[in-house]
Amino acid sequence: MIFSRPDSRPTIYTLIALLGLIAGLAGCASPADATAIQQPATELAPPSPTFVWFPPSATPAPRAVPTQHPTPEQKPGVGSPIFSDDFSSPILWNTAVSNQAAVDVSRNRLTIAVQPGIYMLSLRQGVTLSSFYAEVTARPSLCQGKDEYGMLVRAIPVAYYRFALSCDGTARAERVSLGTREPLHSPQPSGDIPPGAPGEVRIGVWAVGSEMRLFLNGRYQFSVNDKNYLSGALGVFARSAGDTPVTITFSDLVVYDVSYSPPTKTPKP
Repeated sequence: MIFSRPDSRPTIYTLIALLGLIAGLAGCASPADATAIQQPATELAPPSPTFVWFPPSATPAPRAVPTQHPTPEQKPGVGSPIFSDDFSSPILWNTAVSNQAAVDVSRNRLTIAVQPGIYMLSLRQGVTLSSFYAEVTARPSLCQGKDEYGMLVRAIPVAYYRFALSCDGTARAERVSLGTREPLHSPQPSGDIPPGAPGEVRIGVWAVGSEMRLFLNGRYQFSVNDKNYLSGALGVFARSAGDTPVTITFSDLVVYDVSYSPPTKTPKP
């Protein structure tokens, strides 16, 4: 029986392993000799600004809203009609005919025609008024420039208040006594006055106590105060201020009752 001895020579693989171990031991450095390897710090980019697409708007401070006061009533206390006149009866008005002027009542109208430079009036008979609102329609057919026409209120034989419309488009008020005129309101332009002739306007006068207010086509124009005459008749007039004749017709007179007490003013200390 033959026994074979194991081969005592190192194998090729054993040699390779030994060589690798030796090389590794030779290449290892001690901890003291190790050089720390620092990685460069990463530089951070600055944050980009955030864009606000819909920025909040500033809240406006609340505004003070003024208190609205009601418009004062310009014709307070006007009630039912006292009477109306369709100008069908000539005896209710002063009429006259001359070479200088004529007042005629016919065909439901009163017509005043005057020659250049002449003034003429006509008063309604049988009525005395104190507190009232009266309206009459006036139609100028010949009228220009400073020629005038209008309404007379609180008329007595020697005095009256006159609300005059001029054919230049202005209105005024005055007190007439014994032929002397006292202005109460200077000429005021109004778009309701016909600029010349032909034309038409509804004239209204509101009167209570010492106050009188003029209305044209229902619109307030101005107010005057005078306590010389507190009652009287109604009338109409026409006046030529230049070198041309004037003709005005009046119709549809209506007078309303007014029940109104003006507010009492508080006396000052």
